[in-house]
Amino acid sequence: MNTPAGAQWFAIWTRSRHEQMVRDQLARKQIDAFLPTMPRWSRWKDRKKKIDWPLFPGYCFARFDLQDALPILKCVGVVNIVSFDGKPAPIPENELDSIRLLVGSELQYDPCPMIHEGMMVEVTHGPLKGVVGRLMRKDALKARLVLSVNLIGQAVSVEVDAGDVKAY
Repeated sequence: MNTPAGAQWFAIWTRSRHEQMVRDQLARKQIDAFLPTMPRWSRWKDRKKKIDWPLFPGYCFARFDLQDALPILKCVGVVNIVSFDGKPAPIPENELDSIRLLVGSELQYDPCPMIHEGMMVEVTHGPLKGVVGRLMRKDALKARLVLSVNLIGQAVSVEVDAGDVKAY
């Protein structure tokens, strides 16, 4: 790939299930592209097959000079370049290097929501599915939530599997 001197990494927002198509088009245009994937079983009526699924659905990454953004935006399936305050926002190279190193390793990994203590979260699995509470503590295995009745100033704390909560 030819990488211009002022090139930086950007996140490309894609249409649903167009990530691989966008990556392939970028590669054909000689643009450095990165689509981290993870193996996942897909089931049809007659068979099961292991496929590479995007680690971050709806996004592909590309390294280019912002002045050369038009060929990226013209790719079929591209919605836009992820921006902040109306300007395309570059991604630090070390962040993508870390993801690239992980997906190239033999380690097991799963996508996880970026949630932190104090956020409102929703339980997605188990007997408390649908319950919303405030995340008080989270480690690799467990998350402690506080469910409150604000009107009477009372609350209760519960521990659930960390993988079963998402940002609300």
